Amino acid sequence: MVAGTASLAPASSPADLAVQFEALLGQHSVLAANMMRSRFRGDDDFVQAANASLGKNTNDMTALVGQLFGDATAQKFRPLWSEHVVTLFAYAGALADHDDAARSEALEELTEYEGELAAFFSGASQGRLPLATARSLVVMHIEHLTGQADAYAAGNYAKADALSRAGFQHTYDLGLGLAKALLPPSDTKVLDEPVWRLRSQLGKLLAEHAVLIEDATRAAVTRTPDFTASGQSLNANTSDIAAAIDTLFGAPAARQFQTLWAAHVEALVSYAAATASEDSARQQAARDKLNGFEQTMGKFLSGATNGRATPAVMAAALSEHDRMLLEHADAYAGKQYAKAHDIAYQTYDHMFHLARTLADAFGRAVAERLPKGGAQTGFGGMAGIVEQN
Repeated sequence: MVAGTASLAPASSPADLAVQFEALLGQHSVLAANMMRSRFRGDDDFVQAANASLGKNTNDMTALVGQLFGDATAQKFRPLWSEHVVTLFAYAGALADHDDAARSEALEELTEYEGELAAFFSGASQGRLPLATARSLVVMHIEHLTGQADAYAAGNYAKADALSRAGFQHTYDLGLGLAKALLPPSDTKVLDEPVWRLRSQLGKLLAEHAVLIEDATRAAVTRTPDFTASGQSLNANTSDIAAAIDTLFGAPAARQFQTLWAAHVEALVSYAAATASEDSARQQAARDKLNGFEQTMGKFLSGATNGRATPAVMAAALSEHDRMLLEHADAYAGKQYAKAHDIAYQTYDHMFHLARTLADAFGRAVAERLPKGGAQTGFGGMAGIVEQN
């Protein structure tokens, strides 16, 4: 497990913990955006479930901070981070109620917490992270969350999703940057090695895929007007993953992968829509397509890794991924929001298992070809070419 308390075993290496830190920060951004949006929709039960997941994420982050930097640091971190979450909740409520005074008050408090969190991270780094840099990073995180909330409340769903994606990517990368600044350099040198960079970047792309599928599932089930924007975000993520495959294995492999992955996405969304309309025949058809995808993609990945990952192992990992996403759709359609959030949390974790399996199978020689950074530094540079060919 990457993001669950049970996963934080003392034997984990500093590099393992750094990846967990970026995963948890990215997850925080996703959960906070979900919570804020649900306040506009008036989904009180969903809001409670989203808050519970945010609380779990805060607990897991606090446990990880304690493991990385000691209990005293963790005790300082928890109240700062918790108040930050509470104020985001208040901001969303003020937007939903069209209460400009309360919104201004929430923004004022967020500005205060920006300074306190920046001072915390800068102080914990023992001078390796300048205060001004820390503040700019925290400010950007807040701007992404409040900006996507403003856009969503105004019905500009494409802008809301674009800001939400940027927010996830920023906080995910922020986790690795903070880990490098806060941990001793001798512990973080390994994070620049190709296989570790590949694990990190594949984890980000695959975790975002799971998150966006769940967003589209909720929109399909409830037939909310943000469904089209959710689909566009899913397509963009698929292009980014295909671009990574292009970087690793070339354009022909990327085109084959994108065709398979897009069909996988379509089947998952189709299942959610069929679940909402209680169409058991369409549900079964979607399951059948997913079963075929798992086998075919398993063979593709095995071939791409020269057999380092067997078709059976890959198909089993993909089958587990699909199983959890289908269960999430069932739970959400049944208005079992707490269960849906628990499954989503587990699914997010599972993507990092899959990313590690793939990165290890791709091997160091392939990983050497991976550019440093995410889509903005080359990961997504081939997306247009992949789509056109």
